[in-house]
Amino acid sequence: MLAALLVLVALLTLGGASRRMPEARSLPASTRPADSVPAYWLVAKDGGVFAFGGLPFLGSMGGKPLDEPMVGMAPTADGGGYWLVASDGGIFTFGDAGFYGSTGGKPLNDPIVGMAATPDGKGYWLVASDGGIFSFGDAGYYGSVPGSNIHVSNIVGMAPTADGRGYWMVGSDGGIFGYGDAANFGSLPGSNIHVSNIVSMATTPDGQGYWLAASGGGIFTFGDALYQGSLGSDPLKYPEVAAVGTGVSSDLGYWMVNSNGAVSSFGPAGNFGSAPQHLTEPVVGMADGPGTGAVTNTAYSSGSFGYDISNYQCNSTLPSGHTIGIVEATGASMTAANPCIAQEATWAGGGLNLYIFMTYGTDSTNQPGCAGDPACNFGFEAAQYAFNYVQAQGVSPFVTWWLDVECTASCGNWSSNTAENDQLMNGAMIELRGLGINTVGVYTSPLTWNTIAGNYQPAVPVWVAWWTNNPQTNCTNAYSYAQSNGDSLPTGGILVTQYTDNEGGFDGDYAC
Repeated sequence: MLAALLVLVALLTLGGASRRMPEARSLPASTRPADSVPAYWLVAKDGGVFAFGGLPFLGSMGGKPLDEPMVGMAPTADGGGYWLVASDGGIFTFGDAGFYGSTGGKPLNDPIVGMAATPDGKGYWLVASDGGIFSFGDAGYYGSVPGSNIHVSNIVGMAPTADGRGYWMVGSDGGIFGYGDAANFGSLPGSNIHVSNIVSMATTPDGQGYWLAASGGGIFTFGDALYQGSLGSDPLKYPEVAAVGTGVSSDLGYWMVNSNGAVSSFGPAGNFGSAPQHLTEPVVGMADGPGTGAVTNTAYSSGSFGYDISNYQCNSTLPSGHTIGIVEATGASMTAANPCIAQEATWAGGGLNLYIFMTYGTDSTNQPGCAGDPACNFGFEAAQYAFNYVQAQGVSPFVTWWLDVECTASCGNWSSNTAENDQLMNGAMIELRGLGINTVGVYTSPLTWNTIAGNYQPAVPVWVAWWTNNPQTNCTNAYSYAQSNGDSLPTGGILVTQYTDNEGGFDGDYAC
């Protein structure tokens, strides 16, 4: 176990790392466009890169031979490039990321576990699991663990200070090691919190705080890092592997990503999509950058057409020539299983998405992540019921899922208490995420969402109910149309819209 926070200074010129000290420099002004939106990249173990939020895809190592697996990535200062790093310290550059050296092909006492870039993007550090630091370009060496009286083998990551004149390392137990001007804001050892599964750290933009993320979804805050939520009480099929802040002082939001590439957003951090449900290799790292805010459609390719169907189309002749095939799993919460799910899923083929027609209820059986709320418990169980039913019918449930939220309390489907309606939806999202679903969205109308959900705006995508016959207009105007009518939709972007209302017995759908 690591000791409590130790701030070690640059005088500790310890073995196994570059010792060149650069001249003092001031923190460079941000090169990010003023109107940019914080967004993110993901990197997988095989070097595959996924770009979200309007960030550019600048290349990857996916499908190419690697001597050692990737363990992380870092962005350039302007977001115009990124580095990937392998466990042997091999560096791969893309976009405007410069190559300043690596440890690839050199003997290491312990594997590289992460990297961080200098504020101006003209250098970077690599960190090994024993706390060894390797500096390249204009990255200064300020000390490392090997050679000191501290012995660790469980360093999991690092982060630089705001001016680049220091850095922190974090151990798997949440122990923090600070060097240079990295200040002591606290750590987990010595507190009343004991964990051994910290996987990542992220710093606030001013360098006066940091978040630690655990593989179980827990978030721990120090200094001026705000707690905006976590997945610590949720059931998780896949471990969380990385966390990163938005890099914007005004919001202090952050993202976490699990090994299957599912991204969770907290605070003002926008959710722009997750990796495809089925990956060749697990995701191992994440980096932030200045994007446009464009949402990546993780349900279907933009411009695709198709239909949504339910038990009402059982034994019907289903239309052909479609890509989209959204199929009802259950016609109510905890009941009304679609008897034709197997046949209808076969019709949907590779375009299968599933949905639950949500109805209100409560249950006193406490479920993970629900903190005893009876509506949340019921929503959790409704998602579990639908998932298990689909799987029992021989249909793979590992696709995008939608919660069908329509028909207000006047039809008896929902409570007049919008806060409890929100809890029910939250419970369903918690369980579907816990079961390993990367993308969970909401089907709703721009004019009924707030009647049911109040001011609830989860960071999940939207499938918009029909209101015009022009799908492109629906995609473009759904948010503004809702807002003009006093409605605020979930914030994860419009992925799909209906554009016909039961024409020929089927609802037509379009991917935005």
